Amino acid sequence: MSTANLLVIMSDEHQACAMGCAGHPFVQTPNLDALAERGTRFANAYTPCSICVPARASFATGRYVHQTRLWDNAMPYDGSIPGWGHSLQAAGVSVESIGKLHYRSEEDPAGFDIEHIPMNVVGGVGMVWASIRREDERITGGGRMLGDYVGPGNSKYTDYDRAVTERAAQWLQSRAASSDGHPWCLYVGLVAPHFPLVVPQQYFDLYPLDSLPDAKLHPDEGHPRHPWVEKQNELNDTEAKFEDEEERLRAIASYYGLCSWLDHNVGAIMKSLQASGMMDNTIVVYTSDHGDNVGARGLWGKSNLYMESVAVPMIMAGPGVPAGTCNTPVSLLDLSKTITAHFGAGLKAAEGMRPLDALAREADDPERIVFSEYHAAGAVSGAFMLKKGRWKYHFYIGFPAELFDLQADPEETVNLADDPAHAGTVAMMDAELRKICDPEATDARAFADQAALIERLGGREAALKLGAAGATPPPEVST
Repeated sequence: MSTANLLVIMSDEHQACAMGCAGHPFVQTPNLDALAERGTRFANAYTPCSICVPARASFATGRYVHQTRLWDNAMPYDGSIPGWGHSLQAAGVSVESIGKLHYRSEEDPAGFDIEHIPMNVVGGVGMVWASIRREDERITGGGRMLGDYVGPGNSKYTDYDRAVTERAAQWLQSRAASSDGHPWCLYVGLVAPHFPLVVPQQYFDLYPLDSLPDAKLHPDEGHPRHPWVEKQNELNDTEAKFEDEEERLRAIASYYGLCSWLDHNVGAIMKSLQASGMMDNTIVVYTSDHGDNVGARGLWGKSNLYMESVAVPMIMAGPGVPAGTCNTPVSLLDLSKTITAHFGAGLKAAEGMRPLDALAREADDPERIVFSEYHAAGAVSGAFMLKKGRWKYHFYIGFPAELFDLQADPEETVNLADDPAHAGTVAMMDAELRKICDPEATDARAFADQAALIERLGGREAALKLGAAGATPPPEVST
């Protein structure tokens, strides 16, 4: 058991590559870069699911989505599956949260001694309409996901992040002044760069519209989308709802501006930690729940298996953490394991999960497998991702597979799945996938669980009226 404190900061929808320390050519993240400079950046980190609620339930428990059976944004974590917070509580470790959780309710025993200004799903039910996924039942073509306005300004989300950052500073100051010398764990949940794409002016101005590069693989330029992805995008075709190219560029600038706004808040928390006198005895981990497409393939938001969605930033710094880059593939579930291992507590996590700091001290293992899956909004069938070495494999129920050689094609532009020369690789990757789960049985279970939920809520018409229509509104905060 370590005597160091543990501070975990999780943002929402932050692309893994959208940091200076990750080699991005123009995104400005000086505070995250400084954190990476004094610790380990995990260059190949992934989410277990590329949408908020199931990803966060998996992070809470250290288990895959098919193990929690919390498939989508209408099945929030309620604490009934023991997670890392419960393990810390059982071990007598002080564990609190500040900010976004996206769990069911503050009243649930979710593993925190105190939840400060928590942001959870609307009404404890979340986006129920998005659980209706079958082709003949689902709805498509709703309002614009990104919000009615994109560009410079303030939103309830930026106000909320400001309040979360201030509360974290107050918490650190209070803890430093207390007589309790025992190690603590604090989780801080920030919302940016999640849409709505509204960002304070000074951060928007960092990204002039005429300096922004074109998005890759745009369908308007003749690049066909995978048929499963085309179906998923029908739920809410954001790209088609921009007024003009200028507004589309504003959306891109606003996303990157929100990355810099997020970085500013991380920096403010780090300054507060330094001022508290606890910096030298606190390990800090920064990550996000999933990424964002930001216009790649004409897609916005998350909800697919491409790197823009499934790869996440992961940085760990503090006493005993080596400085450098770790190229071993890791998952948010490894972070779950890290939290409990740090305090000498146990966690019934998915098989093979290991503490990040242990992986950082070992030689890189590029063949380590990571896995992600998606059974949520817009998906007419289950989708499964497996990465092993240079290969990244996407298996879709009822649709053609995809195989990418990330060594030769890091941007995932050429699908090799139908190339006879790669049939052996496809078979190998498929066999590895089926060691983790039976995709067909998993898909059937997800649909059955979602149908049962809709029935419990009174049927399709009743369910369509429940929960948030889009982004979850934050709790009221004073700014």
